Amino acid sequence: MSTNFNIFAARLLSQDELFTQGHRACQGCSPALAMRLIGKALGFNMIVANATGCMEIICSPYPFMAWTVPWIHVAFENTAAVASGIEAGIKTLRRKKRHYIDTGEKIAIVGIGGDGGTMDIGIQALSGALERGHDFIYVCYDNEAYMNTGIQRSSGTPFGASTSTSPAGSRSIGQTTPKKDFAEICAAHNIPYVATANVAYPFDLIEKMRKAKEAKGPAVIHLFAPCPTGWGCTASSSIKLARLATETGLFPLYEVVNGKYALSLDIEKLRPVEEYAAIRNVRDYLYDETAGCKDAQGRYRHLSPDLVARIQEQAHARYERLKAKVRMTQEW
Repeated sequence: MSTNFNIFAARLLSQDELFTQGHRACQGCSPALAMRLIGKALGFNMIVANATGCMEIICSPYPFMAWTVPWIHVAFENTAAVASGIEAGIKTLRRKKRHYIDTGEKIAIVGIGGDGGTMDIGIQALSGALERGHDFIYVCYDNEAYMNTGIQRSSGTPFGASTSTSPAGSRSIGQTTPKKDFAEICAAHNIPYVATANVAYPFDLIEKMRKAKEAKGPAVIHLFAPCPTGWGCTASSSIKLARLATETGLFPLYEVVNGKYALSLDIEKLRPVEEYAAIRNVRDYLYDETAGCKDAQGRYRHLSPDLVARIQEQAHARYERLKAKVRMTQEW
């Protein structure tokens, strides 16, 4: 097994904690774990521009701060613009040799935003920054709704999920449109590096963050990170659900390096989507005896067999299309 997917290789991790304890994240919050892993991947030579959202709110209640590196709170819509300005400012200081000690090590400039702040509100600024070729990393932590403001739908919310603004009911199936393919949108900008990552595969995430830092130009990481509060699942099941999202093909792991696609984890036989979405026949994965809760994802409890079958068809079609891109671009 590749080291990137070996969950017993924790001894390889840095012992430095750049995202520290004491923040206000909910129990079982996987985006908070992702922030910790990002810090371990990039080290102290990093500047963070963090959009309004869950990860900004929980880490910075005045006068406290969970990050131990330079960190800037920015608005929903301008994360990539601020990261672009930081990158341009550092280049200018380096060129003029003013107030800047050049150690020779690249400074990782990291823009961080949720799916709402990235795919909806911040997509214009991000597209512009990618087109201009600014040398920075953008991380979209995707928990598939606006969790900080009340679990409203975003364009990252998957088909069939119930949210406060796409509620399931007698005349509604929940979200009626498919999840926006954010990584493909970024890849269409012809930037050096785009990758999907999953908090359930920490070493794969760390490796991709390091590749993003070394890329000469903009790099984007689309990071899948479940939210127990918004998904209506137990805190203990968030990582299990994240792993199932990849094992069912709903969130495949891949990279696009200078236009060439490569699967990070090629799953020969995908698990049935029903195990992830409809919560049937998965006692070993999802039933929490201590919580006494069979509904691993409350947002999907309304799904009918027909809707599950429809999601299954969509997942297989997207996965086969991705594998076709891998085959086609590897021939270049």
